[in-house]
Amino acid sequence: MEEDQVKPQKAVIALAAVALLAVGCSGREGGSSTEEDGGGSTSSSASGSFGDLADVCGPGDASSATAQGVTADEIQVGVFTDMGFTKQSEFADAAKVFTSWCNEAGGIGGRTVTANIRDAKLMEVRQRMLESCREDFALVGGGAALDGLGVKERLNCLMPSFPAQIAQATSVGADLEVSAAPTQVPGYDSYYGFRKWLMTDEYPASAAAVGIINGDSPVTKSLGDIAVESIQAGGGTFVYNDLYPASGVSDWTPYAQSIKAKGVKGLVFYGQFAQLAKLEDVLTSMDYKLDWIDANSNSYNASFLELAANSLDAQNNYVDLGGVAPLSSDNPATQELVELWDKYAPGTEITLPAIRAFSSWLLFAKSAGACGDDLTRSCLLEQARTQTEWTGGGLQAPTDISNPTVPQPCFNVQEGTPDGWVAPDFGADDGLYRCDVPPYKLTGDYGKPMTLADVGKSMSDVG
Repeated sequence: MEEDQVKPQKAVIALAAVALLAVGCSGREGGSSTEEDGGGSTSSSASGSFGDLADVCGPGDASSATAQGVTADEIQVGVFTDMGFTKQSEFADAAKVFTSWCNEAGGIGGRTVTANIRDAKLMEVRQRMLESCREDFALVGGGAALDGLGVKERLNCLMPSFPAQIAQATSVGADLEVSAAPTQVPGYDSYYGFRKWLMTDEYPASAAAVGIINGDSPVTKSLGDIAVESIQAGGGTFVYNDLYPASGVSDWTPYAQSIKAKGVKGLVFYGQFAQLAKLEDVLTSMDYKLDWIDANSNSYNASFLELAANSLDAQNNYVDLGGVAPLSSDNPATQELVELWDKYAPGTEITLPAIRAFSSWLLFAKSAGACGDDLTRSCLLEQARTQTEWTGGGLQAPTDISNPTVPQPCFNVQEGTPDGWVAPDFGADDGLYRCDVPPYKLTGDYGKPMTLADVGKSMSDVG
């Protein structure tokens, strides 16, 4: 009887693990950062400005307790993470870096910012959300693979959310949510421009022979369905569509043989990047080279390059950073971020989700600061929605926060090589980004975000 109970539990964890890795988590494993602030200095430390954003943080004369989690001296915010399961501390690291830097500069209008880490450990989203509802002013700079499990509770307690990443359909674009660097917009495929470039510009012969292989998880299967629709709309034809067990595959040979037999030229992969590296090793050993592999942004880290080292010369791995400046660029804001990480979280890796998290923190701080002493949730959201060209100080392509139903049109590509992640010629037309591909509106039903009306509330209830 006990064995029968253990097997389903393992299956749920395996499914959720694939889901977690499919929505943008990346970086090496590591615990939360607890080191003392390191040495070094940054030009923005004293001023409280970051990139081209002036006065993000600084002293002030706040004197009122205006909302839950807000006193005259402090603002408490929640940071969601799954690090108790993944051992990836990127959201906790981003919170530590931002709050350390901001508080050193004087806080937000003189109020100290305190980050309460809400570790969902994959399966405890609802429990952590209920805790956050009792203590926090807002959620900032985090994410959880099964975030849909807590949306109802969040809306019930009228909690604003400035997430670093979002995953499930009920969460993507839900009410009271403000995404500084959106990875998904309801009704659109954020990877359309990137994949169209692969099929139309870079490898036009590949459009007639596209394949997709997907972890057998509800979340990733939905993402796969979206990819199939948009790739077909972009002129691609699928010759291969398969699932692999969410817990992983011990021998990828049968899958590699099927990919070769079908003559796949371009492959979309959803799931754990360690599994992709194993598949590529088998394909390479069979002397079968694809034109391109969409490795998904979760592979944008040093760990994948190490695991796939034997195949990087033979296979062409590409990822879309979704309009976030790559770490290898000489972008001033990105280099400023690196300096802050070196000072406040030395020894931890800056991942793509961590950069998105920092942009979310900046948006929260600018919005909260604009409210002055009268910091309420309604004011916070109102101020955030005034941003029509948000770049996180220069960390990303401009995003119109005021209109969250329209996707950010820019993309930028990195290619995995033996020399690291590099930018191929993908037709950038706006600095580091390409923004000339019109967004594709999906026609299929892939779920919808939860609204205040779904829980019997409205914006007039938000204090």
